[in-house]
Amino acid sequence: MPAPGTRPYNFSAGPAAMPEAVLRRAAAEMLDWQGSGMSVMEMSHRGKEFGVILAQAESDLRTLLAVPDQFHILFMQGGGLGENAIVPLNLSRGGAADFVITGSWSIKSHKEAQRYCAARIAASNAADGHLSLPDPAGWQIGADAAYVHLCSNETINGIEFQQLPDLAALGSKAPLVIDFSSHVASRPVDWARVGLAFGGAQKNLGPAGLTIVVVRDDLLGHALEICPSAFNYKIVADNRSMYNTPPTWGIYMAGLTFQWLREQTEGALTGVEAMAQRNIAKARLLYDFIDGSDFYLNKVAADCRSRMNVPFFLADESRNDAFLAGARAADLLQLKGHKSVGGMRASIYNAMPLEGVQALVNYMREFERSHA
Repeated sequence: MPAPGTRPYNFSAGPAAMPEAVLRRAAAEMLDWQGSGMSVMEMSHRGKEFGVILAQAESDLRTLLAVPDQFHILFMQGGGLGENAIVPLNLSRGGAADFVITGSWSIKSHKEAQRYCAARIAASNAADGHLSLPDPAGWQIGADAAYVHLCSNETINGIEFQQLPDLAALGSKAPLVIDFSSHVASRPVDWARVGLAFGGAQKNLGPAGLTIVVVRDDLLGHALEICPSAFNYKIVADNRSMYNTPPTWGIYMAGLTFQWLREQTEGALTGVEAMAQRNIAKARLLYDFIDGSDFYLNKVAADCRSRMNVPFFLADESRNDAFLAGARAADLLQLKGHKSVGGMRASIYNAMPLEGVQALVNYMREFERSHA
């Protein structure tokens, strides 16, 4: 249970918990941002004040994720679901694209892309209920694929690519597109293997409403004629995310989160590298407890378990309601699993401290003791 006077631990899958320091700073600046006399929500997006916020956010994110110079950082709207349409509108050139199906979100991506291109399935783990990852050596990638899409962390199913595939080593020249919504900034990205990455901010980077797109320069300028101009990556890039009114409050909050992330340390490590070590420790603590218990279980193959989203089940699911009620009483919030898979789910994003995971494990241990 959190110490007296502290906030409850929020295990929501998204919109998710944000760093308390970020929320407190935003609260302090709510009515007057740095002497401007305005709240960020009241600023003109073309005013000099917001220009400072935008430039700092872009610079900090580039540093934080070690984004190479040949990639553009775009601040957009529409979330991951929106990008499921925006990506094929920009990259497919009306041809074919290949999709790796690993769970609920990649299924949605494939279905949406069928509206705009020949969306094919290169590999799928549906046969085992989305509990493991298909071996890249067996992926069927077409020579004509405009791109290959995968969801690098499946929030609902609790599956994560521990290493991104090297498409060139598989004999493909197609760029890799990754939906990294639910683990962006939780581990480094190998940009040498990525052509485009997108993600909603509401899990690891900020509030709902902001979408981050990181796109390689050579992938710009190929949008279909039907692509709305506000979603054309080249137009957005040429206008530095200011073609239309951007989600100003979301960019501001994400910018504060970027600063917070850059300040984090773990030994000699800083930023994303530090967060990766913390996330390994948090995930190991929770998975080790689950694996050591006959009362709880996680069904995902050990080599692809998500560090961010940990689904688990009670062996006797008639106790689910009692488990959730007890968790709420212990200030452990939002642990109910997604309706499509049931059970429980603990989302342990960057803002979740190790102490929160320890509090959850302590509660799970006590619940097992009293109900076994």
